[in-house]
Amino acid sequence: MLLLTAVRKSYGSLTAVKDLTLEIRKGEIFGLLGPNGAGKTTTINLATGLLTPDAGTLEIEGVGPPSSAAARSRLGVAPQSLALYDDLSADENLAFFGRLQGLAGGALADRVSWALDFVALAQRRNDRVKTYSGGMKRRLNLAVALVHDPPLLLLDEPTVGVDPQSRNAIFENILALRKQGKTIVYTTHYMEEAQRLCDRVGIIDGGTLLALDTVDGLIDRHGGRSTVSGLRGDGEVRIETDDPLAEIARLGAVKRLQISRPDLESVFLSLTGRSLRE
Repeated sequence: MLLLTAVRKSYGSLTAVKDLTLEIRKGEIFGLLGPNGAGKTTTINLATGLLTPDAGTLEIEGVGPPSSAAARSRLGVAPQSLALYDDLSADENLAFFGRLQGLAGGALADRVSWALDFVALAQRRNDRVKTYSGGMKRRLNLAVALVHDPPLLLLDEPTVGVDPQSRNAIFENILALRKQGKTIVYTTHYMEEAQRLCDRVGIIDGGTLLALDTVDGLIDRHGGRSTVSGLRGDGEVRIETDDPLAEIARLGAVKRLQISRPDLESVFLSLTGRSLRE
């Protein structure tokens, strides 16, 4: 659905994306993870055609590069910075963006109604967006990306600043979209989101792709060892191991026992480091 080949993008002396080659498969949820300034948003902006690569190529669904209007029509984008007009209603926002995508008449009305129902905003369709909560705005932002029924969705930090209920609703929306055959590129700082949603994950830092695999594959390769901790009569014990069940058997009787297994956050910190980023 989306193919990047040796893509490079620089801002003066700063190279934001370095020779990035990446293939997003049809029907998958692909997570793009990285620290602040890693190159995630630059990659999204290259894929949408907002930026032009200094080198390399991008192609959308075999149609062409994002500089092509035909290729861009295959995209739906929910940017991290909300792309909404606060003084318009949800209905008016969706109708406006639908017209930009060539929809009109009954087809436009049907898609607007479908999108509002999908994100559970039909009851507030005539209210101005400035009266919405942060979670409602995020859901409407997703609806804008969907109104023209694109096969490829680029979702950049789609749950930033939302309440748990809206966050869970967005998760359910994304999983439903995959069932409909949509392809989704999902950037996030939240490791548990990627672990829950994504079929494959790429970890990027300094504009370079450090690792790419399924979540389980990344954990196996980069997550480190499990930790068995417990309390025995002679004190507390903590053991790092590749076989926690065998260690538990060797420990014998314990008063308290806990197994900590590596997860995607362990992988992320192992590959990108634990130092703070500005």
